[in-house]
Amino acid sequence: MKPDAADMQLTLPFTPTGHALRRTLEERLGRPVSLVLTDNSTTVLSCRTLDGILSVRLHRMFLSADHAVLDEIVTYLREKRGAMPHFRSFLRLNREDLKRKPAKKVNLRTRGRHHDLSELYEEINRTYFGSTVTAAITWGSRSPRSAVRKRTVGSYSERSNTIRINPVLDRKDVPACYVAFIVYHEMLHAAMGIAVRGKRRSVHPREFRRREKLFQEYGKAMAWESGKEH
Repeated sequence: MKPDAADMQLTLPFTPTGHALRRTLEERLGRPVSLVLTDNSTTVLSCRTLDGILSVRLHRMFLSADHAVLDEIVTYLREKRGAMPHFRSFLRLNREDLKRKPAKKVNLRTRGRHHDLSELYEEINRTYFGSTVTAAITWGSRSPRSAVRKRTVGSYSERSNTIRINPVLDRKDVPACYVAFIVYHEMLHAAMGIAVRGKRRSVHPREFRRREKLFQEYGKAMAWESGKEH
């Protein structure tokens, strides 16, 4: 279950993920927040209240904003007004991000012969991530059997914000709980990013391993993986 190491490199000085930013906004505002990161170059920040939850849409480039910019975003979300000089300065300095061509579109294929990734993803997102993970998910491309055995069963690319699950798992004899665990594992990468210590990156730090075990059927999935239930 190795992520794309090049894609997963953490370069964000403020917070590595939208999940962490959402939690920060909730703490600062003292209310539930739903955060959607977008590539919308026309409206980079918008919000509205739906059923008591503040629904925020924010351009993903603000994940790398500093605390002065975050302070102004929080003030705007609370008061719906403000001069926001740091916000506008950050926007001017990062205009290239608005002009940059989006990543190559990924053709998504979620419905397999035996497992539906979309159903698993939505349920896991609600149960474990408060529906905050925005990554796309798809079955990967099929390969000859000799090559499949050498490939990882799942991966997450931050560049395209896409989770790919190896289609070798789309078999009748692979239990749904194991496929769900692989999806959960890759969603954790999407939610947590990669910790950076000096010049070294930690793909599976202690906190990742702790959260990994929060998966309700972790023991069952691990037992199947180890061959105990084959």
